[in-house]
Amino acid sequence: MREEMYEPGQMPDEYGILIVEDDFRIAEIHRAFIEQSQGFRVVGMARSGAEAHELMAHHASDVQLVLLDAYLPDVEGLELLWALRRDHVHIDIVMITAAREVDTISEALRGGIFDYLIKPVEAARMAQMLARFRREREALAARSELNQEELDRVLARLRPEGGTNSGARSLPKGIDRLTLRAVVAALDSAGKPLAAMEVARAMGASRSTARRYLEFLVSVQVVGAELGYGDVGRPERRYRLAGDASAWCEE
Repeated sequence: MREEMYEPGQMPDEYGILIVEDDFRIAEIHRAFIEQSQGFRVVGMARSGAEAHELMAHHASDVQLVLLDAYLPDVEGLELLWALRRDHVHIDIVMITAAREVDTISEALRGGIFDYLIKPVEAARMAQMLARFRREREALAARSELNQEELDRVLARLRPEGGTNSGARSLPKGIDRLTLRAVVAALDSAGKPLAAMEVARAMGASRSTARRYLEFLVSVQVVGAELGYGDVGRPERRYRLAGDASAWCEE
């Protein structure tokens, strides 16, 4: 099967996700969260290994990320992991499972998973994973070569992020400390989760600017994101402080 690959500088408008989960309630929770996450869409939902293979047979070029449960009715999740890795080299795979056994986790890591999330998954942890996935894909798509410093930034998920380490952290392009402080101050003074528009109003900026800074803070585990409901009853992402922002806000 020929699968679409993106040349340097090319990126999809949205990253397609396949959810492989036999519990329809959990699958729907994941779907709802992804649909509220900027830059992502659900390509399909499979409740078995057979359905996953069928969907990939027809939509492989649309899928960049697979959320995979370890327990499926017709196949072990790890067996499906290796099959997907063999047949669809362009995808990344995240295990989302209740399996906590070291042997399972070790094999999944050897299989090259992007992340491993243990159920029940917190919204903030899911948001962090998606933000890191988007950041890495965009960083790799933007260049044909990387030096060691650039590669270390791409692989930042391999070392601790956020926290209370001394010294100011370097910020990515498009993020400045003054605006970052304003976003953190808006969340801190509110004392409750806020939508991106509420943060934008509090700091006197556009919604897109507020959302960009909020998603950055989610990616470094300073801010948590969760689904809430707006005035018209529609679900929306709401943000709350979840860690120490000083290392990112200090000069």
